[in-house]
Amino acid sequence: MVHSELSRRGFLAGLGGLGAAALLGGCATSSSDSGGGSSATLTLQSSLSDPSPKAALTKVVEGYTKTKVTLNTIAIETFRAQLPTYLNSATPPDVLTWYAGSVARDYAGKGFLLDVSDLWSGDGACASFSPALKELSTGADGKQIFVPTNYYWWGVFYRKSAFQEWGVQPATTWDEFINLCKALKAKGVAPLSMGTGSTPWVASGWFDYLNLRVNGAQFHRDLLAGKHSFDGPEVKAVMEHYRELLPYIDPKGRSYSWQDAVTPLASKKAGMYLIGAFITQSVPKDVVDDIDFFRVPIIDPSVPVAEEAPTDGYFASAKSKNVAGAKELLSYLASAPAQELFIKESASSNLPTSPQVSTSGFSPLVQKGIKLLNESAAITQFFNRDSSDELQSTADTALTKFLDSPGDVNSILATWQSSAQKVRGS
Repeated sequence: MVHSELSRRGFLAGLGGLGAAALLGGCATSSSDSGGGSSATLTLQSSLSDPSPKAALTKVVEGYTKTKVTLNTIAIETFRAQLPTYLNSATPPDVLTWYAGSVARDYAGKGFLLDVSDLWSGDGACASFSPALKELSTGADGKQIFVPTNYYWWGVFYRKSAFQEWGVQPATTWDEFINLCKALKAKGVAPLSMGTGSTPWVASGWFDYLNLRVNGAQFHRDLLAGKHSFDGPEVKAVMEHYRELLPYIDPKGRSYSWQDAVTPLASKKAGMYLIGAFITQSVPKDVVDDIDFFRVPIIDPSVPVAEEAPTDGYFASAKSKNVAGAKELLSYLASAPAQELFIKESASSNLPTSPQVSTSGFSPLVQKGIKLLNESAAITQFFNRDSSDELQSTADTALTKFLDSPGDVNSILATWQSSAQKVRGS
């Protein structure tokens, strides 16, 4: 299967340093029977507030019959800010949507997350997941605290017909990319769309990728882990490349959300957009088949090519009043039928973590995304997923200031480093 080929190669090289370990080694489709569960209502707190994924998760939840589930959907930025409060309240939600990796481990380290190790052993719902995926879902104490259900790739998305009309082609090197931006700007087109108004985290996409292309995946992980400084020479080199992009970024994007920034791309008023494959959820249906992407161009050929492939799923509150019920719901959400239904209904280009969901019928765009990850030497998640939500806030502040005042880059980076040290308590 496509997933097996994907997992045997480079996709998981960046996840816990497990190299060729199979990411998608299988996830049981039957729920783990932990004693029948309580009849009490479960609460599922969701950050999937965009219309398509919200409707998709609603349909998935409607298909769960063991226990009544109340689905609460919260705008993602509010959800992010309130997540510690949700988890630490006396009556927390039982199950919550969020991310795998460091961000989940950070909450687990504070004692907020339910130990779901039994779902990863015996006949548990995720017992046949690969070592790499298990590592991504494991806290510092060695216990599993996350159930991953889908992942996606990032790329520079564009409209095929637009590039044909403009007489331009995707770039493979940085110089080619800058020349492409110049050519589009000369045609009166905003070369790059980027929505950093209500979704400032989008600015981290370019930061992550430029750091991966200039300094490599290991440096990037170490930087986010506090082993390097945000005002060091390596990051300053990254920001010099970021500065090169600024004349080509649609200035209206500073008031757009990431969803708003899809509109100029779809209407051919902007040429390209560095974003995750979830972009297809916000593209008009009659435009989806015209969407394509290319890899963020190479800056230093000696640096192994890394890509971002964030992994999403669910965790449960350690204070859940219905632990058995929460685990049964997690098992259902991890099942192949639930994953397949969610991806179908959300019209997303996300990939399922269960190999029992065949990818053979997926669109050419998704097949190309799988190939992209196959050919990557390493994989990272995203800024906050490889660090913490708190550190993401420091990135949001620093990078949006940089977009507005690039001449202040040195003071911005110094302040960023100071803020990062405070987050880490150092």
